[in-house]
Amino acid sequence: MTQRVAILGLGTMGIGMAKNLLASGFSVNAYNRTRAKAEPLAAAGAVIADTPADAARDADVIVSMLSDDHASRQMLTSEQGALVGAKPGAVLVESSTVTPAWIAELAGLAAERGLHLLDAPVTGSRVQAESAQLTFLVGGDAAVLDRVRAVLAAMSKDVVLLGPIGSGARMKLINNFLCGVQIASLAEGLSWIERSGLDLELALKVLKNGAPGSPLLGAISARMVEARYDVNFLLSLMDKDLRYATADAATLGVDLRTAKTAETRFAEAASAGYAEKDMSAVIEPLRAQAPAS
Repeated sequence: MTQRVAILGLGTMGIGMAKNLLASGFSVNAYNRTRAKAEPLAAAGAVIADTPADAARDADVIVSMLSDDHASRQMLTSEQGALVGAKPGAVLVESSTVTPAWIAELAGLAAERGLHLLDAPVTGSRVQAESAQLTFLVGGDAAVLDRVRAVLAAMSKDVVLLGPIGSGARMKLINNFLCGVQIASLAEGLSWIERSGLDLELALKVLKNGAPGSPLLGAISARMVEARYDVNFLLSLMDKDLRYATADAATLGVDLRTAKTAETRFAEAASAGYAEKDMSAVIEPLRAQAPAS
């Protein structure tokens, strides 16, 4: 029997994920706080719910893709939250980038209602969500994962079980910490190149083909050069992820000094009006600074 999936949150990532579930033949209940974003899915066969509880009510699997701890808590635990409507035995897949502390609390709340929890954030951004090329980083029980593996496979190229509950959330923060630091340093380096008189194209070729080169550097440098900031990954979310990473690492006695420095760059860009742009816009406040005399 085909599993019915509730997907909560239809932003940059969630909308592509929902479309891939529908394309793979799953029955989908969709909920988004702004209903207009959910309506286009109705034509593809999704049931558009009025509340998270309604979306979860007959679902076998409940996937949430939200912005932060607060949004996850509201969507799942409010009076009309998904936990209220979920049937015992359903599997809750929290794919938002949230803190391990919230995942630990959520695991207890889910267990009280007879639900199973996997923390399963993803690597990849809008393009990967649309093309089912995400990688799920999963924390939880292997037997529970097996129950929902087909659902996750419909949205991804890989599903990696990292360990017990909380492992996925922590791995995602480590991943985004390293990405955020690289993007902030790229913004500084590219601003340096732009002001120096170096040939921009040649300089970037050296960097891309040398030791600093990475898929991220290639993709983000192109966006920075073109000042193309349509959203693949929101700048405000990288700002948040770096703060979450710093706080979680501190619980284990690790001082993420580079994360703190990078976060100041993203915070500056957010304050300058780029919070709702792509994270590559972190370079713009550097460009706006007056050159040293």
